[in-house]
Amino acid sequence: MSPESEADKPGEAVLPGTLPEALRAELIEFRRDLHMHPELGNQEFRTTAAIKARLEKAGLQPRVLAIGTGLICDIGEPDGERPMLALRADIDGLPIPDTKSDCPYRSTVPDRAHACGHDVHTTVVLGAGLVLAELHRRGQLPRPVRLIFQPAEEVLPGGAADAVECGVLDGVGRILALHCDPKVDAGKIGLRQGAITSACDRLEISLDGPGGHTARPHLTTDLVTAAARVVTDVPALVARRTDARSGLAVTWGRIESGHAPNVIPQHAELEGTVRCLDLDTWRQAPDLVVAAIDEIANLHRAKSEINYIRGVPPVVNDPETTDLLRDAMTARRGPDSVEGTEQSLGGEDFSWYLEHVPGAMARLGVRTPGDRIGRDLHQGDFDVDESAIAVGVELFTAAALLDGAA
Repeated sequence: MSPESEADKPGEAVLPGTLPEALRAELIEFRRDLHMHPELGNQEFRTTAAIKARLEKAGLQPRVLAIGTGLICDIGEPDGERPMLALRADIDGLPIPDTKSDCPYRSTVPDRAHACGHDVHTTVVLGAGLVLAELHRRGQLPRPVRLIFQPAEEVLPGGAADAVECGVLDGVGRILALHCDPKVDAGKIGLRQGAITSACDRLEISLDGPGGHTARPHLTTDLVTAAARVVTDVPALVARRTDARSGLAVTWGRIESGHAPNVIPQHAELEGTVRCLDLDTWRQAPDLVVAAIDEIANLHRAKSEINYIRGVPPVVNDPETTDLLRDAMTARRGPDSVEGTEQSLGGEDFSWYLEHVPGAMARLGVRTPGDRIGRDLHQGDFDVDESAIAVGVELFTAAALLDGAA
């Protein structure tokens, strides 16, 4: 395998590192294999082995992380003068069924699916690594690059925190990532300076009281009413105690209490998420939310037990690194291939890397142009236009070449 020389092909990009057709086809097959065999966070043993085997076949020396899944692989040796550029992919799937029909590569694992595009992210970083390794052998890679294949992105507080603890950022000065976006056409990327995702935490609440007969609620702790008021009043209370521009929002996903229509229960459970657009407000969120829950619970004489599970901060794209991605995509596909994007309310543990080194995440268009079916993320029928894989590879290879030449 060797990247084709663009200098010999009129009309193509000046930068080396586009995909030869054989590698393009191989990467599509690799992605389909991952799609058929999704694994949950911290259980990605088959996925890790498949990535490792392909990198070793290319003469590289990948190293499995100490946590047991995921791996890193360096291309070129750090010279002590310039830190490495890291390319990160997340490798886990989701605990939902694959509902695609008549799809030869649908998931073969019950209630498991690559419904967030991590199979594409993994394939893109693998493909970029294979191309960059060949450029390194030809003396065309201006700085060393580290590939990071990270487990458990879907598991709060995210496998990125564990990966950092394993030393994946040692010697790294900048990090890049991408995420599939079904609202952007294949062949394009979406970019944004500053926050591109939101913070996301999780709430688990237990409410307790003596309970009793529904004929005498005045003699009991009316837990159903207490739980209902927590559900409705806490989000409103929190919203009035923070700057509206911070976007701090409490949203509930589960409420459970009681077994009979005429019995006031002794126990209620609630679960939900806390999302926030602003990093500073996110740091204050646990105190604000817990105080509001306690206030409402006490008002209704319910004893509250709150498990506030810290998730991930927002992904805040570094301006210089965002410009690097813009320049790289423009070099490959022209200025019309880059569009602005909004800040998402979704969470992404790529943010943990950005607590240590500058970096940026691009949104990779995976929608077939003209397709308006709307296969959204985290849905069982999610799929991508596979031409996006080559776009992602060429974006990352161009970024590595431009960053190293700067």
